[in-house]
Amino acid sequence: MSNMDLQSFFDQQPLKWHNEPTRWNIENGLLKIITDADTDFWQRTNYGFRADNGHLLYAEVKGDFVMEVSAICRHKHQYDQAGLMVHVSEDCWVKASVEYEPDEPNKLGAVVTNHGYSDWSTQDVPDTLTAYSLRLTRRGSNYKIEHYDDDAGGWVQLRVFHLFDTPMVKVGVYACSPKGGGFEVIFEYLKITTEKENG
Repeated sequence: MSNMDLQSFFDQQPLKWHNEPTRWNIENGLLKIITDADTDFWQRTNYGFRADNGHLLYAEVKGDFVMEVSAICRHKHQYDQAGLMVHVSEDCWVKASVEYEPDEPNKLGAVVTNHGYSDWSTQDVPDTLTAYSLRLTRRGSNYKIEHYDDDAGGWVQLRVFHLFDTPMVKVGVYACSPKGGGFEVIFEYLKITTEKENG
């Protein structure tokens, strides 16, 4: 799985869906997802509800790796979101994205879920930020998420965290719409480089 775009993943080793969306396609190396309504990833904290029915297109990876994704979003409803994800089980996962807020700044952030409880760290970003790149690095059970900042001229750390579970994980791109469906996201780029491939 070294340095392959989305089309190459499908050509060489088909990716798998966790909750396949009703509408999606891949063409010329670009993946387009149009979300179904009432889809989300969240566990218990603060709001009480549990959801594990967002759309996730993933590969199974064991060991250390670096994953990069780039997305272009056309938001429709509050909380529309898309980005990268590591999913072990409904009780153990992380997602990072920009979440749409129609009447206030959008939220760039990450949700980390361990032992069935989610937490959410965010920072405000302009509502004009509809195209962005994210990177996740795994070393053992420790992870780092970064976002690409044009003003900084490179990758900027967003969060460092730990996941408490098995070494085999599902990694890839996700999208969901906790309210109305029809949010369209185009993933331009996906690269997963494993430690072995790095040498």
